Parts: sequence; structure tokens; C-alpha cells
Amino acid sequence: MKFSVVIPAYNVAEYLEKCVASVRAQTCADWEVLLVDDGSTDGVTGALCDALGQGDDRIRVIHQENGGLGAARNTGLEAARGEYLVFLDSDDYLAPHMLETLRQRIGATHCDLYTFGFFVDKDGDTSERHLDDLPMGTPFTLAEYPRLLLASPNAWNRVYRRAFFLDSGVRYPGRVWFEDIRTTMKLFALAQSIEAVPEAFYYYVVRQGSITRNAKADRNQEILDAFDDLLSFYRRCGLYPRYRSELCRLAIDHIYLAASVRVLRIDCRHPLLRAFADYMQQNFPDYRENPYLEELSKARRLAFSLLEKRQYRTLWLLFRLKGQ
Repeated sequence: MKFSVVIPAYNVAEYLEKCVASVRAQTCADWEVLLVDDGSTDGVTGALCDALGQGDDRIRVIHQENGGLGAARNTGLEAARGEYLVFLDSDDYLAPHMLETLRQRIGATHCDLYTFGFFVDKDGDTSERHLDDLPMGTPFTLAEYPRLLLASPNAWNRVYRRAFFLDSGVRYPGRVWFEDIRTTMKLFALAQSIEAVPEAFYYYVVRQGSITRNAKADRNQEILDAFDDLLSFYRRCGLYPRYRSELCRLAIDHIYLAASVRVLRIDCRHPLLRAFADYMQQNFPDYRENPYLEELSKARRLAFSLLEKRQYRTLWLLFRLKGQ
């Protein structure tokens, strides 16, 4: 079997049928689905998982106590039988030619990891497309292309050779936010071969409950825990000096810019704003001279400048004026 599609499910009955239907609609038939019901409490999702698996031996259903998204992914990857792992979030869906295109690339290059683009689905509008700036059409490693660390950290716009994932010892942490940063960036370092496919196959559905839109400001503290974990891994592996510039830019993107903006949009006086700035100063005291800063967009440069000046309310007002 070529692909194991792992779908963690927690209180997502509204989205799950479309998600599973997108796998059934694949032009490549060499797949299995592992539906991992992560202790759903809505009284509907668990039963829906069972119903979707009935009459189709390609779909296996696993019920477990709630452990969070990471724990559900780990359950699925351990139980999987396919050569390659696909992580599909239960509110998202796939383009019908995704697995067939990847099957062809696997047959040609046999890489540990394949990465590809994605669309953002906002109330049915899928015009927004993301494709990381990576070498296309030929395998590479992180050592050959350190900018890979600046790619999106998502688990779901990649497929992974299962044996590589298992042998790496890397697993998703349970019950935390930002589990992808803790995991994907480690797999990038360990992979012996990576290929970027120049197409978008994955549809990421924006909904109110997602981490990027969630109003719980305090939980953004966990981005610091995630980076502590990631930086410790790179130090243990002796890789930190080689990739320090890229890790610094990653921290600028995900801590200083993204997490700060999420928090200040909720509370522009929240103490986490100072904690994020202090973290950058303590871990990357020269972050203002990072060579990748010149590549920031105009909007991000403005946000960076306002954060440097502690003008949190001004930045908050700018987002209000833009209706964001």
C-alpha cells in the first residue's frame, strides 16, 4: 500500500464527510484512511467515524481518549500500513489528483519527504494559494537549502516516508499548540532527501476555532515552549550554529510577528507582548541584523518597526482600520 491518510477527528461532524469524500475521490486508489476519533464529546463525531468506515475496508476507525491533535496523529502513524504518511486535518480536504501526482514523484525519486502547496478556503473562496519558495523538480536536503526552515511548518502539506518518520524518533506532542513547528522542522533536519512538488493539492479551511483565530491570548505562551524544544533539538544534534540565521528568522516570523499580532489584537497591553520581545533578545540578541529581514514584505516591515517601538496600540488600530 502506498499511502496511509491519517485523519484526527474531534467534534468535527460538520466537516468530516467532505474530508473523507476527498480521499475517496482520489484518482489513485492505493490508499487507506485511519480515522482517529480523539475522544469526541459532541455525541455525533464518534458515531459518524464508524458510519464512514462501514462497508469500506480501506477505512479503519480508532477511538481513543482525548489526547489532542498530536496524540491522534501519533496513534494513526503507529497503526498505519502504507509506505507514505499523509496527515489530513478533519476540517480540510484534498484535490482529487494529489495522491496520483505524488505516487508518480515517489516512483521517480523515492524521497523521505515531499512538500507541496495549499489553498486557503474562506467560506468557499479558494483563490488564495501558497507555495513555498523551494527548489522544484530535484531532491535536496536541508544542508543544501537552509531556506527550507523558512517554509510553512504545517504537517499537512507534506507526505512522509513512514519508515523514515518512525526511525527518526520524532513524534507530535499532545495537548499543546504549535505542534507542527516542534515536529516539521526536526524532520527537515533529519531527512536524507526532500522534493518540492510545484503544485497546490491541499485545501485548508479557515474556521473560527483554529489556533490562528482563537481568542485565548494566554495560550500563545506555548510558542515559546515550542521554540525552546526546537532550539534544544538543533543544539543536541550539533546543527544550531549552521542554521542559526534561519532559526532566528523563523522565530521572528512565528514569535515576534505572528504571535505578537495574535495577542495584541485581543489585548494590546497583554504581558506576553513584552515576553515575546524579551525572548528574541535573550535567544537572538542580534536579531535586528538578521540577513533575512530584508525579505520581509512591506506590511511585515511596518509591523516589525512598530513592535520594536512598543507601539502596540498603533498596530492594533491598523488592523482595526483594515477590518482584520
